[in-house]
Amino acid sequence: MGNQTGLFVVLEGMDGSGKSTHLAYLQRLFETKGRSVRLTREPGGSEFAEVIRQQVLFAPMGPWTEMLAVAAARRDHLEKTIWPALARNEVVLCDRFSDSTWAYQVRGRGLPEAAALSLESWVLTDGRGPDAVFYFDLPPEVSFERRAARASASGETAVDRFEQEDLGFYGRVRQGYVEAAARRGSKSHWIDATQSIEKIQSKLQAMISNI
Repeated sequence: MGNQTGLFVVLEGMDGSGKSTHLAYLQRLFETKGRSVRLTREPGGSEFAEVIRQQVLFAPMGPWTEMLAVAAARRDHLEKTIWPALARNEVVLCDRFSDSTWAYQVRGRGLPEAAALSLESWVLTDGRGPDAVFYFDLPPEVSFERRAARASASGETAVDRFEQEDLGFYGRVRQGYVEAAARRGSKSHWIDATQSIEKIQSKLQAMISNI
């Protein structure tokens, strides 16, 4: 981090794992180091990708269409938001990226591994991927409990296509994240999201000092 170059950091995990809270915390940490930070998300993060996001979340579609739609959104997101920010030497903090495709579409939906890997290589053609990925691990049962509590507190009524899936689906998603983290090697950082916010953020502070 001594050389002021762009840094691409991704936070992955199921809903309820605290990604939004920790994104805000990481933003503050980097800004205290004098870095300019860009917060973004997937699907979404660019004007066109946000349109696709709404379709992916709420429009009926099959697994293949879902994966291809997410890939199209990701490429536009990279071209319009992520890569330009990195070229400006900014820190990009992204809520989800390609490991969510592995978790949700490959393991969750059962799509072929080879197809997802090939698609990822095409999406990242002529550009870079994440420098670090933080995985916030949460048992599916806890994810469901936290989501229900959040919906009750906020009065949310809209339920997207993924929120309608059962525990079996999310058990497969969790395994997908385990596999994705293993593939990332030294770029992956595994975090038990059942810990207190204070413990997690203490670990995050130590982790980013080594990125």
